[in-house]
Amino acid sequence: MKITTQRDIRLSQRRAFTAAATIAFAALTFTVSRAEAQVIPPTVPANLEVEHGNTPFLLGHAVGTQNYICMLAPKGFAWTFFGPQATLFDDDRQQLTTHFLSANPDENGTLRATWQHSEDTSAVWAKAVATSTDPAYVEPGAIPWLKLQVVGVEQGPTGGMTLFGTTFVQRVNTTGGIAPAADGCAHAGHIGKKALVPYTADYVFYRN
Repeated sequence: MKITTQRDIRLSQRRAFTAAATIAFAALTFTVSRAEAQVIPPTVPANLEVEHGNTPFLLGHAVGTQNYICMLAPKGFAWTFFGPQATLFDDDRQQLTTHFLSANPDENGTLRATWQHSEDTSAVWAKAVATSTDPAYVEPGAIPWLKLQVVGVEQGPTGGMTLFGTTFVQRVNTTGGIAPAADGCAHAGHIGKKALVPYTADYVFYRN
């Protein structure tokens, strides 16, 4: 009869742990690969297409507001855009990121559109490099579709990397969000007045 020693027990436990870890890693890899495979690039106007070599890896459905403030303008007064405030969700309605305007540390504090991951808090900043109001794609009364190029990235405080490799972001499938009517910002008494206009959109994140 073989006598089981403490060394045998430790070896058996180590093998069991290694096997479990291998299975868990394989399952995680499969899940990530499957999630990425489900991100299908949208059909967009030609000027919004992302350069070859960039792959979509994340799709978020945004619900929020496009925010405007009444200010002096060259020809009187005008609603001036001062940033979005939105939350992005996945297809299962789980929160993915928040979306807002903030200072980009990679550009000495230049204000840029920002997305911050809701779990690992990695973040990207991007600037619009192309826009489209093509009626074949964009609904009447909706803000334009955009192609944005990433100009700043930041890991989460514990090394979160979900958004770190992002190269481009597309804003598509927009509804609402356009500035209010001009008569709401027509004289000095309206200066400083804010309008938070509801909108929805899909954001597609790419990396290479």
